[in-house]
Amino acid sequence: MKRSVIVLCAGLAALAETSFDGLANRFANDRSQPPDEKVSPVEGRAGVRLFDYSFASPVAGRVPGILVTPDRRGRFPVILFGHWMMNGSPMKNHKEFLEEAVVLARAGVICLLLDAPLVRAGVVEDPELMHGQEANAALQMAREWRRALDLMLARPDADGGRVAYVGHSFNSGVGAKLMAVEKRIQSFVLMAGVYSLREFVFDEQNKALVEWRKKVGDPAVRAFLEKFPWEDSLEFAKRSGPAAVFLQNGRHDEDIPESIVRKSFEYFQQPKRLEMYDAGHELNSTARTDRVKWLQERLKLEGVDFAALDLIPQLH
Repeated sequence: MKRSVIVLCAGLAALAETSFDGLANRFANDRSQPPDEKVSPVEGRAGVRLFDYSFASPVAGRVPGILVTPDRRGRFPVILFGHWMMNGSPMKNHKEFLEEAVVLARAGVICLLLDAPLVRAGVVEDPELMHGQEANAALQMAREWRRALDLMLARPDADGGRVAYVGHSFNSGVGAKLMAVEKRIQSFVLMAGVYSLREFVFDEQNKALVEWRKKVGDPAVRAFLEKFPWEDSLEFAKRSGPAAVFLQNGRHDEDIPESIVRKSFEYFQQPKRLEMYDAGHELNSTARTDRVKWLQERLKLEGVDFAALDLIPQLH
């Protein structure tokens, strides 16, 4: 009898852990912790102010980044920018969106660009995906974005009614999770992401993944998904509302088939938009213009310099 009770309790505990509430609890921070920001001015640009910025992570260490603000008085919307982590790219950190942020700051936006955990000083990347380093980094990054938002919205010049998030690749997956657990963000642009990881990994039309699963073994893949349940953003995407989401993906993305993108899009709640571009995982200038126009409308911006936006070099 006692054994049956123990087994039942263990089963209920496992169920609670994998329920949405159980997943969401993993993303919670202690908001009573005092702010621990370091803000140092750096050489600015015309019409904007730039700062080296960091704060104490709710997980471990400090979170480094760049803060870009309008060089004038007012109350401004906030955009959080999360970069990709493409191997070999010189822009696999906050620099990816820096020029875009400068254009938007001139139009009247507070922009925060943070480095993801795996690109910070002293971090050694584990080449074995199944160990879960990237999965844990995604959870950490989501909690750090939530803490960053606490700090941004405490600013007297921040308008909490106009907050957006832009995430590319790794940070698009982080953003999908934030949609469900962080309702202070009203607008999301998610670029080149996968949102139903289970469907993506077990896609029989994806020859590369079929071969990878033969090497790893389906039981190991399923064990990974059970151990790191937050890595699959499906349950988060289903709870995306009332925030608006704009998905941007490339038709020539070798890693993410269009069929998977369109299937994932169905899981998000309205309002939502999907655009496919003649580009790869890096996307292109058309995607940049589209997302800034979308953000301009969502955040009620005036005076965006689209000519300056067009001068930003192609990401590589």
